[in-house]
Amino acid sequence: MDVLINLFVGLHIVGIAALLGGFLTQMKAMGQGAARFTPAMLHGALTMLVTGVILVGLNQADDQSVNNIKIGVKLAVLIVILGLVYVKRDEEKADKGLFGLVGLLTLANIFIAVLWT
Repeated sequence: MDVLINLFVGLHIVGIAALLGGFLTQMKAMGQGAARFTPAMLHGALTMLVTGVILVGLNQADDQSVNNIKIGVKLAVLIVILGLVYVKRDEEKADKGLFGLVGLLTLANIFIAVLWT
């Protein structure tokens, strides 16, 4: 079971890397007002959602404790990110504020995962 859990942790990290990487590659364009939500950002967020749900299930099946409040907060933040990226994915330019908010929420989700014990 540990190998399976570690596999999905790795895939979860790939998802966060795609989301954050998509944001970081658009930061220069954001300064010029030409940033847009890339497909990598949407796919990264979806990967995080699917692998996160699977990780919670695997950990509970393995009788490991799961902090449901932490998971709920992370899920809520991810749903906001997904909503913004999904709705604005086809627009030529993303609003600076919304684009920055996605980056901020992504970083917040990372720090919640790492620092909340």
